[in-house]
Amino acid sequence: MLQKFWISRRHALALALAVGGAALLPIGAQAQAPAKSALNLAMIAEPQTLDPMASTADLVGTIMQHVYEPLYTFDAKWNMVPMLAEGMPKVSADGKRYSITLRKGVQLHNGRELNAEDVVASLKRWMDVSPRGKALSKDVEALTANGSYGVEIVLKAPYAPLLPQLALPSGMAAIMAKESIATPLKEFVGTGPYKFKERRPDQYVLLSRFEQYSARKEAPSGYGGKKTAVAEELRFIPVPNANTRVEGSLAGQYHFADLLPTEALGRLEKSGGKTVPILTPSFGFPYFVFNTKEGVMASLPVRKAVQTSFGEGEMLAAGFGDTRFFTAEPNHFPKGTPFYSAAGAASYNERDAAKAKGQAAQAGYKGETIRILTSRQYDFHYNMALIMAEQLKRAGFKAELNVVDWATLVQRRNDSKLWDIYITHSGQFPEPMLSPPQLGDGAPGWWNTPAKQATLAAFNQETNPAKRGALWGAVQQAVYDEVPYINVGKFNSLSARSPALQGYVPSTWPFFWNTGLKN
Repeated sequence: MLQKFWISRRHALALALAVGGAALLPIGAQAQAPAKSALNLAMIAEPQTLDPMASTADLVGTIMQHVYEPLYTFDAKWNMVPMLAEGMPKVSADGKRYSITLRKGVQLHNGRELNAEDVVASLKRWMDVSPRGKALSKDVEALTANGSYGVEIVLKAPYAPLLPQLALPSGMAAIMAKESIATPLKEFVGTGPYKFKERRPDQYVLLSRFEQYSARKEAPSGYGGKKTAVAEELRFIPVPNANTRVEGSLAGQYHFADLLPTEALGRLEKSGGKTVPILTPSFGFPYFVFNTKEGVMASLPVRKAVQTSFGEGEMLAAGFGDTRFFTAEPNHFPKGTPFYSAAGAASYNERDAAKAKGQAAQAGYKGETIRILTSRQYDFHYNMALIMAEQLKRAGFKAELNVVDWATLVQRRNDSKLWDIYITHSGQFPEPMLSPPQLGDGAPGWWNTPAKQATLAAFNQETNPAKRGALWGAVQQAVYDEVPYINVGKFNSLSARSPALQGYVPSTWPFFWNTGLKN
């Protein structure tokens, strides 16, 4: 029987993750005797790093959110709630000063108590290392400790998304022991319910229960509240082949299998109780990022021509097949949410090859190769990239697919000389600045124009939620006008769990505290 979690469209739009290599349980994982209660978790990739700040790949955040914790996090309705902070911050009348008090008695994995110096050192590293942190650092005037348990953040101007930025698991503002801070990280010392135990590349990342974990008192809700390490160990296993994740799930080899192909739903439903399929509606949105820094896509008129050639509906059908798994619509946020807007809708799903060809000629396009960077680890990425390449060719563009593994894509997209367009996907949250990263500064694509800066400044400095909703339309219009990326549409996700797995709550970044096996 299909287990459906009809998360509201306001807070179910989410994202998933990154990629690597294995088949069923890797040899190393099979050879090692499991702990008394170990969860085998089939993920789509080998994480390219375990540094939660160094990568915005959600697979990294999914794993390391069990090891590290932020000051604030999201509850089940995407409200902000404190985690390592004692409570919500005191904010000055001008909206520029945030005074944060830490919880007392929180234990780090190395055995000592967390203090304000750890927090300040961690956030400074985050602003140096993380793309989100780097973008935020431009708005920070000062970051200081105030005694053992006080932290002060002073902004140059009001910035409404501050707390959501500190809470996001992707590119995480993780709080770590100051003595463990290094680049690259060699020790992973956080405060989470699990601590890092071992990594065997292409086999598993192993986390073990932190017996001295300092849990909050509130009831569990989303990523907030009380966390209990029910299972003794979490074993994150890279299984990049989607069909292998399906077969392993049906064979009872995995307690959880993430991001399964939509065509597997029928088999999962008819498994006779061997596995429980989970359909999460409005899980996220795929999008194509354009290299605005150099190469053929640095020309706005050429990007506009490419946009005209796009048929997003055709791409979604190729990526997901079953109409139960996708929605083709131009709005970044769905109807009924504060940030719904029809701005720019006329430029969505045109699929007009003749018009695009004329625009390209007028833009001075002379047959340069458009290099499309994609990966097979996400089937829908690859399938949509194939359709996009055909749409470009119909419009007279010369398109070339560069197919690599996801870890290589994540690495290559940082070099503007290696690509013109790449495909990824992202989540959508109550705070638009959390996704996609291109709305910040410095993310691959390097969109940085006066229109972007002006519309985002107005949007981010407005702290009145009702007024911010109206200002988002100007940002969305700028995206359609300048084409730094193209939002293809919205999609639903399919995953599966073992009937023996109890307490699992479907979520943007799957988490496995408060989750264990039947006795």
